[in-house]
This record gives sequence, structure tokens and C-alpha cells, in this order.
Amino acid sequence: MPTKVERLLINFKTLEEFKKFKAYGIQELSMLEDLEHNMIENNSESPFYGIYFGDELVARMSLYRVDKKYDYYFEPPQDYLQLWKLEVLENYRDKGFGKQLVDFAKSHNLPIKTNARINSHEFWEKQGFQPATYEMERDFGENPYIWMPEGVKEKDNS
Repeated sequence: MPTKVERLLINFKTLEEFKKFKAYGIQELSMLEDLEHNMIENNSESPFYGIYFGDELVARMSLYRVDKKYDYYFEPPQDYLQLWKLEVLENYRDKGFGKQLVDFAKSHNLPIKTNARINSHEFWEKQGFQPATYEMERDFGENPYIWMPEGVKEKDNS
């Protein structure tokens, strides 16, 4: 069954699907509040992308474009993508869905920053990501990993 990455609509159906994921949190709850107050329309630009297997959302991520004025990772500073909440439902792991989401993010040809969850370092390294050398973010308890398209350099603060 062919699958593709698609932008997820911000609606009650998507939020119900999100409840199946471990990393369901404050961001989705605030989206739910907005929906309940009719502040977000079905066609609002969603930062969430996912893969459906049949009718079930089995993998998801959020992808935000960050303006270069907030870039502490790449030299010269530039726009980059922040990849959050990459998660595949347990029964669908090891089937390439996570890689498919990461490849979709890479297709934008911008540098990507993510924060590796516990026990996910091997996955990110297999996808070509490497630990960031920028030390300040680590002071915030983050564990940043970055990926650069050809020709982009990581900032060296050593």
C-alpha cells in the first residue's frame, strides 16, 4: 500500500488521531482549545505532517521554518527547519515511516535542527544528522542534532 507524507489539517479528526501518540502535549491541547472557540479554520496552515496507513495516522512530525535572525547553528546564518514531534506508532515502527518523514523535511533543501529524544540518537545519525556543536542550547537541556544540505556549514564555536 503506497504511502505519502501529507500536511495534516488542523481539525478535530487530526487531534483525535494525535491522542494515540506518546508525545501528545500542551501544543495539541492549545490547538484543541482554539478549535473549540472556532479560532482555527479547517484550512489553516498546519505545521503538522503525517503518514496514513489506510485510514489510520501512523506517523507524524511538526516542521517549522525558523527565520535566519534566530539562527545560532549555521554559518552564514540562514532560514532553517525545526523538526519536532517525529513519532511513529509502535506497531508501525521499523517500516520506514520515520525515514520517509525525515526525507520529506530534507526535500525542502534547508538546514534542519531537531532535538533527539532519549534513545533516538542512532536513528538521527542514520539519517545523516550530527550533534550540534553550539553549546548554549545544551544548557537548556536540549540535545540538538542538525542536518545540512550540500554547501551549508555548521557554525563552529569551539
